[in-house]
Amino acid sequence: MYKIIVAEPALKELSKIDRSDQQLIFNKIKDLKNGNLAQDKPLKGKHKGKFRKRAGNYRIIYLKENEILLVTVIRIAHRKEVY
Repeated sequence: MYKIIVAEPALKELSKIDRSDQQLIFNKIKDLKNGNLAQDKPLKGKHKGKFRKRAGNYRIIYLKENEILLVTVIRIAHRKEVY
């Protein structure tokens, strides 16, 4: 079980998304909390060390710190503009 921290800018981006997509994103964040990280992809280049979780047309960008079982959600945005 991971502790989830959602950064303030990510919450702001989430509030601008319609309700049905918000619900999908919340379900994916619950997956993160439960440790379901198997299908997530590590990012490359300047975003190295971060991971991506797909939520429909949106992407959840997060950092994972194994030592303390902490997941920090950095960004939630449409897939066209998240990177």
